[in-house]
Amino acid sequence: MIKSDKWIRRMCREHGMIEPFEEKQMREGTISYGISSYGYDLRIADEFKIFTNINSTIVDPKEFDSKSFVDYQGDVCIVPPNSFALGRSVEYFRIPRRTMTICVGKSTYARCGIITNVTPLEPEWEGHVTLEISNTTPLPARIYANEGIAQVLFFESDEDCSVSYKDKKGKYQNQRGVTLPRV
Repeated sequence: MIKSDKWIRRMCREHGMIEPFEEKQMREGTISYGISSYGYDLRIADEFKIFTNINSTIVDPKEFDSKSFVDYQGDVCIVPPNSFALGRSVEYFRIPRRTMTICVGKSTYARCGIITNVTPLEPEWEGHVTLEISNTTPLPARIYANEGIAQVLFFESDEDCSVSYKDKKGKYQNQRGVTLPRV
């Protein structure tokens, strides 16, 4: 069952599920972030890894070359045309054992041809969320740090899962910062 803002507030107060946590939706002069009716709009931090092809390497998830990225920190990240950047959430998440999340990009960016991709946050996963921001347009695109980038929807089961992300010692457990692919 999808969880409401009341459940999210309770889980944040009692279990530190999202830190820092915005109790209301922040909107004025910004791409919105914070609590919503049935989810939480997370923010993107000011640290980015912008994809570059200067080394003409092959993208290989089993042997990813970190030199394929340029590190950047700032209030606005420019994503090159038809390229992408990695970022991380401002918020640190602690997902409860009976909970699974799905993350979807915000419509403000989607309407500009900017797609945010995030895999589900599994039961008992913990860390900063690594976000992939694709610029599908033939023009450079701006991404605003410390503003909304994606919405997290929370689904709770009526029973514990057999094996959580923590139980299986997932390779992205407790990640901090922008995390590159691991095998």
